[in-house]
This record gives sequence, structure tokens and C-alpha cells, in this order.
Amino acid sequence: MDKNTFAPTPPMGWNSYDYYDTTVNEQQVKANADYMAAHLKKFGWEYVVVDIQWYAHGAGSMRDKFQYIPFSQLEMDDYSRLMPDPTRFPSAANGAGFAPLAAYVHSLGLKFGIHIMRGIPRIAAHHHAPIFNSTATADQVADPTSICGWNPDMYGVRNTPEGQAYYDSLLSLYASWGVDFIKCDDICNTSLYRENQYSAAHEIEMLHRAILKCGRPIVLSLSPGPALIEKAWHYQQNANMWRITDDFWDNWKQLEDMFHRCELWQNSISVGCYPDCDMLALGKLGKGFSNEHDTHFTFEEQQTMMSLWCLFGSPLMLGAELTLLDEKTLSLITNRDILEMLPAVCRPRQICLTKNHAIWAAYNSATNKAYFALFNLSDSVFDVSVCKSELQAALASVGMQSSLPEQIALQELWSTEKADFLQPMFTATIPAHGCRVYRFEV
Repeated sequence: MDKNTFAPTPPMGWNSYDYYDTTVNEQQVKANADYMAAHLKKFGWEYVVVDIQWYAHGAGSMRDKFQYIPFSQLEMDDYSRLMPDPTRFPSAANGAGFAPLAAYVHSLGLKFGIHIMRGIPRIAAHHHAPIFNSTATADQVADPTSICGWNPDMYGVRNTPEGQAYYDSLLSLYASWGVDFIKCDDICNTSLYRENQYSAAHEIEMLHRAILKCGRPIVLSLSPGPALIEKAWHYQQNANMWRITDDFWDNWKQLEDMFHRCELWQNSISVGCYPDCDMLALGKLGKGFSNEHDTHFTFEEQQTMMSLWCLFGSPLMLGAELTLLDEKTLSLITNRDILEMLPAVCRPRQICLTKNHAIWAAYNSATNKAYFALFNLSDSVFDVSVCKSELQAALASVGMQSSLPEQIALQELWSTEKADFLQPMFTATIPAHGCRVYRFEV
């Protein structure tokens, strides 16, 4: 079993975090799954992911003081493995875990995912709890010097055969539930340890080995970022996705910064291995954070975000409450022309990046289609231009072997307007923080 076959294209789906924070429940997950199946599945959206603290009793009940209640009661089986809180996930009662919810999601033709924190529950270590199929106990596996700086639930796992046995037991359980996707947190960048921000590298390898042993193709996503570019080879060997940013929200400065991050990682994309720009801050967000609101991004900024994520080849995860999506948001996430740039075979290249604008190109060798995007990063209407010679060079660098003709027939993918690239330079007038994305046959 090869993990590179688990995600032949960048995963697309919904994650509960941006709207629900720690509070999502079974009914809400099902409602979002129902909506995805009815409205989004035909466009490639397929993963339904339950994010952080699904195992914590009372999660979110002290949000005015804590995002993660210190040392709250956690649901756990007899072998040191966290289980869903049956108050929020009633079908998980009597040891059923997420199997019933996963089966429901699968019945809709979708895939099911969960968030986990790296490591082993601290409470299991303190109680010397057993580990499935091992003579070791949790206290012998746990590393009390390896903790998360922002979540109190876990200790890191020692790099020992007993530690591997714990992760093997965890993935065996998840496979039995029918889990298709795991987002593991506090592992891509262990930022608490500034002298060693990759201190959990061995746990990434343990998870990778456990997935390959479990008999089920489970996509592995690593958080939080920023991922370390010097470790790109290690992420590619062991994971399917890795975050290149910390939590991304509906803030223009963060979106503007993503052009730098994508340029840094543009050569590290391959089939089954995807640098991750984090979730799409679209629609209605923030209810679990006591800050329910429509995205602060303008519509032009939302188009810029979708265009960059798809050109770059990032996984696409929606954080909004899907049942509250409006028609304009739907038009963004169901634009087949924009989504067709997503697969890794469509290779991207940033041509230039200045204070006022960015230019990207991409070439799909399978379809022989080429693309270029002009982004206005300034705060007012701005003319963005691309030279045919620099477009030719960029496309050649990502595999296009033919020369550009004197006249190129273009289609803009948001407006569907047609244009011709006749002169040595093509110019578009673009609103503040907006973009134009063009496709042509070569």
C-alpha cells in the first residue's frame, strides 16, 4: 500500500473548525454532510472532517476563559485511546466510536475524517493505563518533556517500539471505524520548542508506518504551520498534506502573505503530496469562537484566495457552515474552470511578486491547457501586465514544450469573457485585491 495513492488530487472537503471551534456535534456534522452530498459532491468536494476535541466533555462551555479547558474530562477506552464524547456524538455510545457516523457519511458517497493531537493522553500516562497489544503502559510510552504549548490534552510519544505499538493501535481503531482522513495537530511545526521546531519528526514517521499497517488508505494531514521548507523531503516521504501557514483567517494581510509562502513551496508539489494553504475563509464563520460573522474578505479577495489555492494546488477545505452558504459563495466553490487547475499535474510557477501585484502561470500536460493569473495586491484599481516572453519562460519551466503563437485566444475563468493576447504584453485592469485568471490551449 502506497500513501501517494491515497490522495491522487488535492483533498477537497469541509472541516468543522472555522465555524464550530471545539463544539461541533453529530447532528451538525450530518447536516453539513447532507449539504455536501446534495450540492457539492459533483464538483469534487468529498471529505467531512470533525475537528479538535471531539473527545472532550464540556468542550466550548468555558469559551470566555479557555479555548481548551485545562485538564477537562476526556472520553477514553481501556487502552489509552480517545473516544468521541457520547453527549455530543450519541451514536458513539457503548464503544461504537465514530463507526456509525463514518458509515452515515459513507452512505452519502463521501469520506470521513477526524482531527487528532499528536501523542498519548496525559490522563492515560498518569493512570498507567494499558496499551492495546503491548505489555507497555502509557506512562512508559509518554514523553513528559514533549508537550503542546496551546492544548493541555497530550504528551508526546517516545521513539520506541512501544511508542510505535501505541500508534499502531490507534490507527487500527480508526481503520475499524472507517476513517479516511486524519488531521494531526502539533506535529508539522512544534513551535513551543524554538530550538527544535521539528521535534516530533519521529511521530510523523510513526503515524505514517501505522497507516501503512492498518490496511485502510487514510490521508495524513499535518498541522499547524508554517511547515519548514528544509524538511520538505520528510513531509513528502511521510504525509499527504502539510500546512505552510499557521491558522489562516479572513484577513487581507494573511492572504497577501500567502503569495510569498506559495512561491517558497511551488516546487514541492507532487501527486499525493500537497503543501497546504489551510482552510478557505469563506461564508459564515466563528460561531464557536463567540464571533459569528460573514467572511471579512471582499468578493474580489475571495476570488483571489480561490484562484491562488487552485493554481498552487493546495488542498481545499471549507470551514463555513455549509447549510448557510449563499449563492455568491457557491459560485466560487463550484466554478469547474477554476477547480480544474487543482490537480498536481497542472504545475504552477509564480512569475513575479511585487508590492502591487503578482503573476502566476500553470501548465497541465495531460490536457495541454495553460493558465496565467494576474493579481492586484494594491488597495486601488491597478493595471497588471504580463509579457509574452516571461509567460513563455514560466510555462516552459513547468513542462510546456511548444512556443506561444502570435495570437493567443484567452478565456477569463471568473467572468467567462474572451480576450486575445496579440501584443508582446497583455494588460488587465483589476479592482483592488482582485484577480483575472486566463486559460488557453497550447
